[in-house]
Amino acid sequence: MSHTKGLEGIVATTSQVSSIVDGVLTYHGYNIDDLADNATFEEVVYLLWNYRLPNKEELSSFSKELSQAATVPDEVIDQMRSFPIDKVHPMAALRTAVSNLALFDEEADEMDEEANRRKAVKLQAKIPTIVTAFARIRQGKDPVAPKEGLSFAANFLYMLNGEEPDETSEKAFNKALVIHADHELNASTFTARVCVATLSDVYSGITSAIGALKGPLHGGANERVMSMLNEIGDSEKAEEYIKKALENKVKIMGFGHRVYKDGDPRAKHLKEMSRQLTEVTGESKWYDMSVKIDEIVTNEKGLLPNVDFYSASVYHSLGIEHDIFTPIFAVSRVSGWLAHILEQYADNRLIRPRAEYTGPEKQEWVPLEKR
Repeated sequence: MSHTKGLEGIVATTSQVSSIVDGVLTYHGYNIDDLADNATFEEVVYLLWNYRLPNKEELSSFSKELSQAATVPDEVIDQMRSFPIDKVHPMAALRTAVSNLALFDEEADEMDEEANRRKAVKLQAKIPTIVTAFARIRQGKDPVAPKEGLSFAANFLYMLNGEEPDETSEKAFNKALVIHADHELNASTFTARVCVATLSDVYSGITSAIGALKGPLHGGANERVMSMLNEIGDSEKAEEYIKKALENKVKIMGFGHRVYKDGDPRAKHLKEMSRQLTEVTGESKWYDMSVKIDEIVTNEKGLLPNVDFYSASVYHSLGIEHDIFTPIFAVSRVSGWLAHILEQYADNRLIRPRAEYTGPEKQEWVPLEKR
């Protein structure tokens, strides 16, 4: 029996949700470029869960369903107020709050298909409310309740900032949500499927996925990118900083991807969003600095930017605090997690791989008094 470290290249399941073939990302066969340029996030969620795009009536009904499910129980909000605000990372707060949601859902342990779909709607709708509520609570502000009639993207920015976003910000954030929605069998998605393959509930699966996304090698990379940009401060200082980091073998976050040899297809959309938003805010230095770093790392190491690199300056330009970047990833990716969870339930088998043992063999028992 042999092993592959990190399960690299191992095909662990079949799925209709999304695919990455020859560097092309698709959601149920739809190219990510087409979806990024044309789709609303609500359409993408419907596609991932139903394996088809909605018609006009279906989209209207689904959007209304999400909007009406967005309110979070007061008890969950009150619990977040009790968190050690100056110490807890927003991803830890999100993980705890999502787990807590299950306690207030009488269907939490119901496992029929319709109940699980209702829970999917609740989780997709409530996670943005949780993220924005925590972001405001720690600023000493009251949470802003969701507002019916706004798009999913606009409602998030409204709950975060207390005012409806301009059209450019809404479109940019919608596009960011679309391109982060799913990414085949990544670490957090695999975690979710492993969890629910035991026939644990949907809330457990999503809580597990959030725990995996929290890691800097997965969802936390864009936060680290923004920290780097802040440290550099100016595009003129970028070359010296990056070359010194490369000489010292410091990992530059936001570059390279295990499944993309010719570059992450999502990165170009975020790069253009970064250009537009930094121009609107009058802070083009973030975009200029990012482009400079991109050129250096690509030339020096042959590594291309991934989805995390330009998303950092996009979220910063939307006025989002840097440690909220990863929870925003969850706001989008929960759509994919839920699609995979529903797919796992529909044709389930317990996921139980083996491990190649590398320890000593034939050891003999030594009584306690002789050790």
